[in-house]
Parts: sequence; structure tokens; C-alpha cells
Amino acid sequence: MASLALSDRMINIVARRFHTLGEPYRLRLLQALEAGEMTVGELVQALDGNQPNVSKHLRILHDIGLVSRRREATSIFYAISDPMVLQLCELVCRSAEQQSRQQLDELQPIARPSARRKK
Repeated sequence: MASLALSDRMINIVARRFHTLGEPYRLRLLQALEAGEMTVGELVQALDGNQPNVSKHLRILHDIGLVSRRREATSIFYAISDPMVLQLCELVCRSAEQQSRQQLDELQPIARPSARRKK
């Protein structure tokens, strides 16, 4: 990131997005929306949540520009508006997986040939 010359405004935007994504429930919402747009009721059911909580987190994701919403009759449909967020999540997951594998490899005993016994 040292090669990126970010303005103070851009640093604040990036920090706000990371802060928003630091809430696991919001990541679950994004994961559910990866399949396509859904209503609040569908998200409540998919996440076994409650409507006020789902609505609160969707509002936060919408305010930061990660999800969009559209009204159709009496329903509001939510969708991911910035697909880069899914790529970011994938990068973080891959990095965490690699780190876990490396840590596991470091815990494995070194295979050594068994010492020959003298007769």
C-alpha cells in the first residue's frame, strides 16, 4: 500500500468501509445477497434473524454504498451494489486460509527417518 498515494479523504473512506465490514452480521448479509437481490423478509428468513436488526445493518451497508435498494410495490429489494466487496472478501479469505495452512505446517512434527538400532 506504500505505492498508493491516498488523500486523507480517501483514507477515511477506506477506513469507514473496513470498519463497516468488521461486523460479522453484515458479512453474512453480503454473503446471502451474493445469490441475488432479496427483500428484508427473505434476508430475515435466510439468516434466521429479526427484522429490526436486518434492516439496521442493511441501512448501514446502503449508506456506505455497498448495497443498493429498489422499491417494487410494497417490497424493497436489496442487492450488492459494489461487487468489489465480494472480491475483497475472497482475498481476505484466501489470505487467512494460506496463513492457517502455514501455521498448521509449522505445528507438524518434522518427519525423521527412524534411527537404526544396534544389535
